[in-house]
Amino acid sequence: MEQDKVLLTKSGVEKLQQERDNLINVERPKVIEELQLARSQGDLSENADYDSARDKQAQLEQRIKEIEYMLQNAEIISEEQMDLNIVKPGTTVTLLDLSEKDAEPETYTIVGSFETDPVNGKISNESPLAKAVIGHGINEIVTVGVANAYDVKIIDIEFKQ
Repeated sequence: MEQDKVLLTKSGVEKLQQERDNLINVERPKVIEELQLARSQGDLSENADYDSARDKQAQLEQRIKEIEYMLQNAEIISEEQMDLNIVKPGTTVTLLDLSEKDAEPETYTIVGSFETDPVNGKISNESPLAKAVIGHGINEIVTVGVANAYDVKIIDIEFKQ
């Protein structure tokens, strides 16, 4: 199913693999050790340390499952797939907000929703801004459909991995 696909950049896949490896090889043994220590304290029915360790273990296992799901369903955005004449997920686009008088061009990389990091200029392909510019080319003016709609001009499109 197309809905099951998770858009990821190559670096996004690498980060998820590193996180998964850390969770499995470092964090999981720590939680198991915490559980063993809590068990050794005796009565488990009123043992807060044991309950806490069990909760931590459940969260850890859930995160491992999430990461494995994302990696199994990853659609990797690669440079070979890029047509730099139009904006697509994986491209870095420089935009000029035409609603602001003295606006400076701003650059965003369009990534899958799991890799968003707005502080560092990575926006989700599902965001209103990305949806507006995807499929359009350099020098096109598009309207971003939000409550107070505004126009942006596409200045440049490139691929940065």
